[in-house]
Amino acid sequence: PEGFEIIPLPGHSFDMVGFRAPDGVVYLADCLSGKETLDKYQLAFLYDVSAYLRTLEAVKTMEASIFIPSHAEATDCIATLAQYNIDKVLAIGEKICHLCQTPLCFEELLQRIFTEYALTMTVEQYALVGSTLRSYLTWLKESNRLTLRVEDNRLLWQAC
Repeated sequence: PEGFEIIPLPGHSFDMVGFRAPDGVVYLADCLSGKETLDKYQLAFLYDVSAYLRTLEAVKTMEASIFIPSHAEATDCIATLAQYNIDKVLAIGEKICHLCQTPLCFEELLQRIFTEYALTMTVEQYALVGSTLRSYLTWLKESNRLTLRVEDNRLLWQAC
């Protein structure tokens, strides 16, 4: 609609956007989660971790009359929640690197992530958490924190 600004919010899902209304209200879609949600589920679905972190850094500096996120309460100050989401992503990255001190194949690492975060494996959670873990692995490899090697016909992830 006229007067609305589209705000690109990449990282969580494909081509996600938010909107800034003429009255200064910013709709943030799914680009961050509330503290209670993150504490309960730990791993939010992420398509591109690097893009997601850039999005959160941009959101952290936004100003608005009020922010309306899909998975958190409306607020007039989003910086603290954005930082909490950033901290959670960074902590999960650290956990993955710690687990990969010993080389692990994807399935072993996924099982350990479910155990570490007390998650319950279902077909749906396997798909969501598995996809998110692959996104983290890509980000950690691209940032030279993990490396890959093939051993006994298995692809292994190892901390650098």
